[in-house]
Amino acid sequence: MLDQPRLSPELLRRFAAIVGEKYALTDSGDQTPYLVEMRDIYHGHTPLVLRPGSVDEVAAILKLANETRTAVVPQGGNTGLVGGQIPLNGEVLLSLTRLDRIREVDPVSNTMTVEAGVTLQRAREAAAEADRLYPQLLPSEGTCTIGGNLSTNAGGTAALAHGIARSHAMGLEVVLADGRVLRNLNKLKKDNTGYDLKNLFIGAEGTLGIITAAVLRLVPRPRSIETAFAGVPSPEAALELLGLAEERITGGVTSFELMLRSGVEAVVKFDAASRMPLEGRHPWFVLIELSSQTRSGLREVMEEILAEGHRKGLVLDATIADSLEQGKAFWRIRELFGEVQRHIGASVKHDVSVPVAAVPAFIEQANAAVTRLIPGCRPLPFGHMGDGNIHYNVTQPEGADREQFLKRWDEVNKVVFAVVKNLGGSISAEHGVGVMKRDILADYKDPVALDLMRGIKRLLDPNGILNPGKVLS
Repeated sequence: MLDQPRLSPELLRRFAAIVGEKYALTDSGDQTPYLVEMRDIYHGHTPLVLRPGSVDEVAAILKLANETRTAVVPQGGNTGLVGGQIPLNGEVLLSLTRLDRIREVDPVSNTMTVEAGVTLQRAREAAAEADRLYPQLLPSEGTCTIGGNLSTNAGGTAALAHGIARSHAMGLEVVLADGRVLRNLNKLKKDNTGYDLKNLFIGAEGTLGIITAAVLRLVPRPRSIETAFAGVPSPEAALELLGLAEERITGGVTSFELMLRSGVEAVVKFDAASRMPLEGRHPWFVLIELSSQTRSGLREVMEEILAEGHRKGLVLDATIADSLEQGKAFWRIRELFGEVQRHIGASVKHDVSVPVAAVPAFIEQANAAVTRLIPGCRPLPFGHMGDGNIHYNVTQPEGADREQFLKRWDEVNKVVFAVVKNLGGSISAEHGVGVMKRDILADYKDPVALDLMRGIKRLLDPNGILNPGKVLS
């Protein structure tokens, strides 16, 4: 896509007047936090950052943008990893962080109505105050927003038990490209009156409409939680251990995270607060979390799972957290996995999913493919084994030139994605398409599905003003 044509000073003033001068940012210094994504891969530019404070202001902005064919890029907490929230071609940036009201918490209906700019952490805290749980959990919870999570259909570490963002949304308020507002803040568990329109906008990355509020599903807070860190001999053993755990406590396995030893060692080496939980050189680890509405007996269940796993040769060693702080320490290791990799070299990253049963095969085949392509490279797979979502990162060979390695990003992607496709998986599990995967989407998406996607885009955004150049090429 070509750069947005230069906007006239008069048009910029009209946009600014909608939100007020204080919330219309034109200074480059003020704009910087909105224009660089967290991994410093994508850098954008814009004549104007708008920070509306109400759905009516969002509607007025889009009405004017549609009439003047001005491209707009919506943004939540700017935690996306595929460039979908960055104005790369001079579009107006629309930040939703001021839409931050929690409109209602209804513990009887087990729902919560929040605006798009509410952070995940605030949503979880508000639910906790009503003795409920909002079950999505992401490492970026203090920064990422509900609108952004829904727009990217974010996953997280609790998806095994509770599902991804789409699973939590019962109703949406969405501003369409022409400024009309779809007010579908539905708290009903059952409503079959026509098409379920909310699912058009969840995962659409702001290309079909801008989510301004949502009704979220809450669940009862667990009364007991047990967390274990176990060494396992292989991904195959981890998969069998997962099956064993799910048989012992149906629906109670909240998380089941797989980690390669070299990744755990990197966290322990570069994070002063982390310690290796187990002695011995176990090649793989799993982090298991169980939760229950009963106040007692859960630890015994965890002990039984690990003991049976040990008898079957699935568990080499394990430890169960004796305190909340120890449990947090286990989780800290997992949550720092991605961050510490910058200390061990440049890496080509993948966010993929395959059927749960195919996770071991994926890791084995992908490892073979990337090491054939770049001898000496260091695969570092980790992630949500319980739902088949593996973050498959490939680190440069030791001593290799960083920039030369990163130039082979597309080559590495190609061989990894070929394995994913062969196993019936997805090249984008929970981070979206954005611009990073836009140009290869057609190679992995059903052609009829792509035609339908393009048709929906033309119908809802005929002037192409909503996050143009993202998702669809």
